[in-house]
Amino acid sequence: MSGFLQADGIWFEVKQSPPDSTSGRAALFLDRDGIVVDEVHYLHKPADVKLIDGAAAVIATANRAGIPVILITNQAGIGRGYYGWPEFAATQAEICARLRAEDAELDAVVACPFHADAQPPYRHPNHPCRKPGPGMLLMAADALNLDLKRSWVVGDQASDLRAGRAAGLPGGLHVLTGHGQDHRSDAETLRGPDFDVRLADSVSAALRLPVFP
Repeated sequence: MSGFLQADGIWFEVKQSPPDSTSGRAALFLDRDGIVVDEVHYLHKPADVKLIDGAAAVIATANRAGIPVILITNQAGIGRGYYGWPEFAATQAEICARLRAEDAELDAVVACPFHADAQPPYRHPNHPCRKPGPGMLLMAADALNLDLKRSWVVGDQASDLRAGRAAGLPGGLHVLTGHGQDHRSDAETLRGPDFDVRLADSVSAALRLPVFP
């Protein structure tokens, strides 16, 4: 686990090394809970992991097309002391195992435990890596040589899309799984001349995003 938890308190795990290239690649950023796996309040047990229908197919299609898939997840449960990094790691291992069983692989996982109501050392009023801040996307872009201006984000909360917009992405897909029903109207307000907001029922619609050839 020490190879993934950074000195700044952010979990950053590169699961597939980027190819040697001087040109940035368009990437697909996915929120975790409510997008890749069913929403479970403070998910931290492998037994509670259940993939959302279509999530593995989206990731596998991106893999075949050479499109990096980055999981970006707020983990306030760690910050609040409800569970720890070992539980997060075990849960992530289960998620990856289930994806792998469907020929799907994540390229990187980034997790932020910081929260305004967290316990020390994770208490922070507005940490740049906690969505809607763009920090997790920027970290991944730097490490994996990603072209954020051609990348897209998929989320169930408006904060997921706000993070993408703040990072310079051209657009985001908002879905109704997870907390999507409660955030649809807020997500729609983010649409503007420099940020496209697309709407769908679930992550399966990501296959129609411009990031795919």
